This record gives sequence, C-alpha cells and structure tokens, in this order.
Amino acid sequence: MKIVKRVLLAVLLAVLIVFPMSYDNAYVHILLSQTLVNIVIVMGLNFITGLTGQMNLGTAGIMALGAYIAALTSTRLGTSPWIGFLLAIVMGVAIGWVLGYPSLRLKGVYLSLTTIGFSEIVRLVLTNWVELTGGTMGVQGVPHIVLFGYPLDTSRKVYYLYLFAVVLLAFTAWRIVHSKWGRVFKAIRDNVEAVEACGIDIAKIKIQAFTLATVFGCLGGAMYAYLMGYINPTTFTTDLSANYLIMMMLGGIGSVVGNILGATMITLLPEMLRFLGTNYWLYFSIIALLFAIFLPNGLVSLFTKENRLGMFWMAKKEKTGGRR
Repeated sequence: MKIVKRVLLAVLLAVLIVFPMSYDNAYVHILLSQTLVNIVIVMGLNFITGLTGQMNLGTAGIMALGAYIAALTSTRLGTSPWIGFLLAIVMGVAIGWVLGYPSLRLKGVYLSLTTIGFSEIVRLVLTNWVELTGGTMGVQGVPHIVLFGYPLDTSRKVYYLYLFAVVLLAFTAWRIVHSKWGRVFKAIRDNVEAVEACGIDIAKIKIQAFTLATVFGCLGGAMYAYLMGYINPTTFTTDLSANYLIMMMLGGIGSVVGNILGATMITLLPEMLRFLGTNYWLYFSIIALLFAIFLPNGLVSLFTKENRLGMFWMAKKEKTGGRR
C-alpha cells in the first residue's frame, strides 16, 4: 500500500503542476491556491487535535492573527512580504505558548470553549480597533510577493510558489508525525497517564503541539492575505474553525495524507457541485455525511491495509453466515 500511496501522490502532484498551465483561468488558480492554504492550516490543526487529542476550535483566530500581522506590516510599514511571513511565524510561536498553557489544566469541552473564546476575542478586536486594522473595512492593497526581484503579480505565479511551499511543509509535517515526537503526541492522546508514568514532561509536549499548530495556522493566514490582497474580520468566524475541523476528520485524523485529501475535498467539491444550482450545498452536505458514516477513519482509510482486511473479513463473515 505504500507504493500505491506514493504513486497516487506522484500523480496528484503531476496534475497540480500541469493543470494550471493548460487551464488559463484566474478563478481556478485562486481556488487551487486556497486549497493549498487550507492544507497548511489543516496540517497544523492535526498536530494538536489529530495527534494529541486536544480539541482546538480557535483556528480562525490563529489564522486571522497571521493574516493581519503579515498584511499590516506590508501595507503600513512597507516591508517585504517575506518579512510578513517571518513575523507570522513569530506570531504563531507566541500564540502557541499563550494557548498551550491553558491546555495543561483544561481538556475536552472546556478547552474547546477556551479556544472558541480566544477566536471570538481576536475577531472582535480586529473589528473594533479601527485605527489599526481598518475595522469592518479590513486591510486593502496587500502587496504582491516578490521572489528574487520577480513580482508574483498573477494568481498562477502565486499558485506555483504556494505549491512548492506546501510540498516542503507536508514533508516536514510527515516527518514529525512519523518521528519520536509524533509517537509521543499519539501516546498522550491515547493514554496520558501512561506517558506521564514514563517520566515524559506532558506540559512541554502539549505546548510543543500547540506551537506547531499555531505556526502552521499563522503561516496559512499570511499566505491567505497575500493571495487575496484584501482581508477583513468577517472571514475569520467560528464557522471557519469548524470547517477546518471537518476537513481533518473527513480526510483522516492524525494523517498528513488525510489532511491533504480532506482539505482538497472540502474546498473543491462545493465548487464542482455548483452546476446543481441553489441546492448544491445540500448535496455537498449529504456527500460529506455519507463519507463520515461509511469512512469513519477518513478518506485515507481507503488506502490502508487495515481497511482492505476489514472489508475482506466482513465479506467472508457474510458468506459463511457468521460461522467460524
């Protein structure tokens, strides 16, 4: 199955490289770039919710801070977008420490409420601090990214830069998930008492997981700001946080490949169903529900050996009438 996964990923990457070259449509390029942004944010959410089991519903607030720190430094101070990306990463580290400490004492629904509250506070501050953030008018005129003196002034150019960045970030996330840190994250999710009994510093590990999630989230927010060229607080609502959680769950919790599949499906499928007219969102919701019911482990479970063995076992049991 590893070979199948690698072949499918190679084919997907080839399609992502070739398709924008042959299809000259700015809307499609922006939609694909938005998909890449969502992949980055979901990979970050996977560290804290998918691996360590800490429910985080403040993704929208994290993304908003990354987007605004990048946009404001580029528009108000006139700095390079690359400085904006760097400051977004610094912002992510700071938020990770701020949100990481509450997770040491809170869990479950209480931690969910804390992260929701954080996201709403961020949105309200961005809405009401008009002198700095522009209020409901948002930040306009976010400059284009310049790469080695070459301005990325079209949606296609930005897309290829983001594709390269996502490949690097996905490889980094994959290495972390399959490293000793990833194993510790999963162990905390499955049995925190056993991990603590082994002498592992739970507090340190949880803060590291939160920091990874917030760094990816803020970086995704900065990518969104430079992609759109305009941001406002109404984009970063609690519904957006829930949407990212759905992406992670439908793709496959704890899996980087699942993060990619889930973010791609939830971003592109609604647009592909628009030919159905005003009811397209109803059909999309039905499809998402069916995936959740029949693939509880996410889309990534289609490519796992365990899923194939489970299907074979069920078929054999039905054939024998349940007899051993």
